Amino acid sequence: MRIVMAAFFALFALFAASAFDAARADPYRWCAHYGGGGEDAGGTNCYFVTLQQCEWAVSGMGGFCAPNQFYDGRPVVTPEDGPRRRGRQPARGSRSH
Repeated sequence: MRIVMAAFFALFALFAASAFDAARADPYRWCAHYGGGGEDAGGTNCYFVTLQQCEWAVSGMGGFCAPNQFYDGRPVVTPEDGPRRRGRQPARGSRSH
């Protein structure tokens, strides 16, 4: 029973360590800091891949762009970047000649 508990604890510790590393990852390089009047007022949005995206977001609203301190250098992967189907499948019921 001790061996089973030790193995379970080891697996849990390994899973927890890998989940913690994934939680720290941040693929977005730029943050928009919006003005809000006083100190610590306003908001921050750190979901910009390019500086131009960030500048467009603060344009007309006030604020500035700064590098994201948690940027990890990994590229952003979206569902559209996933595996793609090869070729088009004909619609059901249609016949190709």
